Amino acid sequence: MSAVERPTILSFLNAHGVNLCAGSSAAWSAFRASDVLLRDGVALETALPWLDQPVGLNMNGTDFIPLLLRHLSPRRVAVYGTAAPWLDEGIERLKERTPHDYVDAQHGFHSVEHYIARAREIEPDVIILAMGMPRQEEVAVQLKRALDHKVLIVNGGAIIDFLAGRFTRAPAAVQRIGLEWAFRLVQEPRRLFRRYCVGAFGFAHTVMLMRRAAMRSSSAPAPAPMHKEL
Repeated sequence: MSAVERPTILSFLNAHGVNLCAGSSAAWSAFRASDVLLRDGVALETALPWLDQPVGLNMNGTDFIPLLLRHLSPRRVAVYGTAAPWLDEGIERLKERTPHDYVDAQHGFHSVEHYIARAREIEPDVIILAMGMPRQEEVAVQLKRALDHKVLIVNGGAIIDFLAGRFTRAPAAVQRIGLEWAFRLVQEPRRLFRRYCVGAFGFAHTVMLMRRAAMRSSSAPAPAPMHKEL
């Protein structure tokens, strides 16, 4: 990710993202177009062994994106997403903590064509999209198709809002035991109840369907070999 050779998308997949993919072919296609897809959250950590998949590390974007930006050499960065005053305040926090030149900032409610035009004009090395799922993933795909310079496109979710202090991170102890989602639910019950509480049942149902499909696939007889007549 520090030396991309073409437009490259970095995304993060959590339980909410799985639910979106299960209910929308557009969201599914957008996530599949990611070049790097990292696991985010305890729900996937629990589910992946059921699907005979490696768990890997929990690489949530709120922690990983600032870490990535701090370790990249100085770049030209554009931020597209959220709204004033959080956009400006979040970028100020990034300026304090990272070595980059923040060359463009656009709120998250423009058309896709607007972001493409800005990115073509400015040619940033890194684009952070902070629009929320699945819009940012869909915008990322359009940017990847439209741009022809080397650029890392990062789907950052609420990263700018967190940096600006719009949302408060859970205490470190709560994060370590995988309950940051519960902390956020207490902060924003009206907005997040459906995502975290109702969505949990949808996620469990989707995982069971995938497990059943994987078991059927593994137990299916191998196809008979095809012989070519000489």
